[in-house]
Amino acid sequence: MTDDAVPAEERYEDRYEGFPDGFFTRRDEGDDRRFYGEPRAVYHIDDGAIAAVRDLYDELGLYGEVLDLCSSWVSHLARTPQRLVALGMNAAELEENEQAQEWVVHDLNREPALPFAAASFDGAMCTVSVDYLIRPLEVFDEVARVLRPGAPFVCTFSNRCFPTKAIRGWLGTDDEFHVRLVAEYFCRSTGWDPPRAEQRPTPLAGDPLFAVWAQRSRRT
Repeated sequence: MTDDAVPAEERYEDRYEGFPDGFFTRRDEGDDRRFYGEPRAVYHIDDGAIAAVRDLYDELGLYGEVLDLCSSWVSHLARTPQRLVALGMNAAELEENEQAQEWVVHDLNREPALPFAAASFDGAMCTVSVDYLIRPLEVFDEVARVLRPGAPFVCTFSNRCFPTKAIRGWLGTDDEFHVRLVAEYFCRSTGWDPPRAEQRPTPLAGDPLFAVWAQRSRRT
């Protein structure tokens, strides 16, 4: 039987096979729009980790048409892209983002489908927010759809989070597991070359910074 002949709900279950029950639930299952309704114009990682994020995004060439997922009031880019679209949960925060030319209020946990045409972007990023996604494979599928062939999607994260909104599978595991988990998201979703993962250099006394990224496959 081909994949196309399998009902969508069965394909969904198969792709998430092996994750324990409750892995993608949260302590607070209330409406995310309420939780993120108040602007938080704060940094969620320290200066050393922010510098590591900027350096990586610069190395990956995120300065064409770029999508910033789970964005906020700052995008941590060394250079402002030709076109930056910031997609997040709080309109007031997004409006403060000086590097964004466009912004979109969108809840990926309610609707993973992205409101963009296929092959719209030269790169995408998700900064310290991948741990909040409850349907990560669908989101990663969508990012691949809106990227051009060869374009990178990079997820960066540290050891901080809002514990009530991070998935339980993240809270109950360590940094090494988090890196493997995000790499698994790429492997289980559609349209990606094999992922790469690194712990980026940061000051020893500061926040660690981990990164997992892959390129949109040119074969699909």
